[in-house]
Amino acid sequence: MEPFPDALWLRLAVALGVGLLIGAERERRKGEGAARAPAGIRTFTVVSLLGAVSFELGGEILLAVAALAVAGFAAIGYRNTSRDDPGMTSEATLLLTALLGALAMHEPAIASGLAVAVAGLLAARTRIHHFVRSVLTEAELHDALILAAAALVILPLTPDRYMGPFAALNPRTLWAIVVLMLAIGAAGYVALRVLGPRYGLAVAGLASGFVSSAATIGAMGSRARERPELMPAAVAGAVLSTVATMLQMTLVLAASSTDALAVMAPPLACAGGMAVIYGGVFTLRALSSASPQTVDAGRAFRLGTAFALAATMALVSLAAATLDAWLGRAGLVAGAAVAGFADTHSPAVSVATLVAGGKIEPVEALLPIMLAMSTNTATKIAMATTSGGLRFAAQVVPGLLLTLAAAWVGTLL
Repeated sequence: MEPFPDALWLRLAVALGVGLLIGAERERRKGEGAARAPAGIRTFTVVSLLGAVSFELGGEILLAVAALAVAGFAAIGYRNTSRDDPGMTSEATLLLTALLGALAMHEPAIASGLAVAVAGLLAARTRIHHFVRSVLTEAELHDALILAAAALVILPLTPDRYMGPFAALNPRTLWAIVVLMLAIGAAGYVALRVLGPRYGLAVAGLASGFVSSAATIGAMGSRARERPELMPAAVAGAVLSTVATMLQMTLVLAASSTDALAVMAPPLACAGGMAVIYGGVFTLRALSSASPQTVDAGRAFRLGTAFALAATMALVSLAAATLDAWLGRAGLVAGAAVAGFADTHSPAVSVATLVAGGKIEPVEALLPIMLAMSTNTATKIAMATTSGGLRFAAQVVPGLLLTLAAAWVGTLL
């Protein structure tokens, strides 16, 4: 069954809607008098239909001829109005509208979505110009380009296979950690600018914890080292990231095995409650601190910290593979403990899957998952110490240890 009806008239209707939507926005910008733009709602609608009919009747060749004709008319219109309006947005949009009309005959859902995006982009002209010229700084643009290059250029080109000693290192995974670290730092930076230092880091820490609590702790430590006045808020964000870890653990266990979740419910509840209390204390400290409501946020992220985290994860993966080669795969508990250094959720899902398959009893899942949480806490402690320094670690590590202790108390219950 096709996602969109194959009727010709419906596809032509989409092309008509594309022209009307974009043309309506351009009509409002057209102006009046002799200086008005040459193309409005009627022109854009006709051009969209021209692209659709051309593609339907003659395929790519006739569409190319029609596109050249539209480009020629756009050039003539620009020549007549360039003195009053040197921008080329309307001319480029006119050509794009013809192509979107043609696209509607082949992929109507994509064409309509792009039309909405283009119309929204055109309508937000003033706000976009203000943001780029007055709000966005040169350093922020530089950092955004670095993040975009790391995620959209380097990451897809990185080999996605295991290599090295014991085939333990995956370059794609390691670079994804770098991208993740940069993204978390950028999220904290945006939250800091939008919500201010007292709220932004705590919110960013809680949200980023669903991606990686260890990486979040590293990013918060880097922020606290760079801006000591943000220490309480950074500590709150770091500890609150463990709340997200417990929530995510609950969700993945629920999806894997409800029996395993029932056994792990007391430890997760105790650990989550302790993390909320400890993080809440530092959140209140941040709210009541004498730090200014606004502060220079510095840079969005630090490449050195991101590379350091990736190197740490590489060493952990190598150590885990080495121990696995020595001990074999028979030791479920040892394997879960070793895997926990890199991630808590993967060994938890593996163990829960064994419970769901009837290979182990639900109560047998308790020890390996708890050991994975314990070794992962060791990784978090290392990240807090190396990224944030002793002052940051002195405040974060007690919260991590109390959270882990609460989980073990829940285990005994």
